[in-house]
Amino acid sequence: MKRFTILALAALLLAALPPTAAMAKTFTVSVNQFVEHPALDAALKGFQDYLKERGVDVEYKVHNAQANMATANQIAQAIAGERPDLVYAIATPSAQTCAQIVKKAPHMAEVPLIFAAVTDPAGAGLVRDIAAPGANVTGVSDMTPVDKHVDMIMEFIPSLKELGVVYNSGEANSKTLVDMLRKACTAKGVTLVEATASKTADVYQATKSLGGRVQAVYAPTDNTVVAAIESMVKVCQQNSMPLFAADVGSVPRGAVAALGFDYYLHGRQAGAMAERILVGGQTPAATPVEFQEGMTLHLNLPAAKAQGVEIPEALKARADKIIE
Repeated sequence: MKRFTILALAALLLAALPPTAAMAKTFTVSVNQFVEHPALDAALKGFQDYLKERGVDVEYKVHNAQANMATANQIAQAIAGERPDLVYAIATPSAQTCAQIVKKAPHMAEVPLIFAAVTDPAGAGLVRDIAAPGANVTGVSDMTPVDKHVDMIMEFIPSLKELGVVYNSGEANSKTLVDMLRKACTAKGVTLVEATASKTADVYQATKSLGGRVQAVYAPTDNTVVAAIESMVKVCQQNSMPLFAADVGSVPRGAVAALGFDYYLHGRQAGAMAERILVGGQTPAATPVEFQEGMTLHLNLPAAKAQGVEIPEALKARADKIIE
């Protein structure tokens, strides 16, 4: 009877500890990051920090395509061979390659795929429905309110008539953002002047083509552009064209201002979603796509002086961070 009692108590203890048992497992997470730049790096660190703080034991296999689509495809194939517990894809091209690998590696249809830094997941073909993805793919979108960005730029330049934008027309998220930007500009009587760059080496020349044609330049959350933001800063200083960005990470690198997201928090939000799926047993199919919330305004005073624009006192008063 005594032995039976001890076994019964042990069974009760085990039954009372399912979360601990689940978290005792070491999960393998394969990462496909499209390019190395501060915003996407922060999305990875936020993801890793969140899971570490929550006590989720993870072995990471991190891959970076360095803005090369062919490399992103090769990484997706390599990840299929790694047979991870979860795939974390950072930026639209990497998410698309990982989602499409199911055609060559059917077992990947059972592996959860969480994306981050993706602007338009439905338009990019990653999910059928934002509210009900319906397959193994879900994640956190970084859709930005570009109309508010135009409003901010017009606080700097109330007489704005021509705004330049540089983007990679081969990135689905960039095309979506520029379409939205064009509509926002038209609504405010501003002409959008577009310049495209298919790779980071083209960003300098694309920005230079805007010289003398626009009063300001806007850098969207385009991976090709953000990776080469210093090239844009150089041209904007030479031509006295203030550069405004959609991500706050570009401000310390030389943009005058940005009203954008903190991509570290963006990554943490994706990490929380991963915890619910890995530990909590939630399925991606039943996990709605989430959107990043909480915009912050960052200003760079030396950059404004170098690019020939004054920062209104009203903007300084409500800025979350000012670089002096």
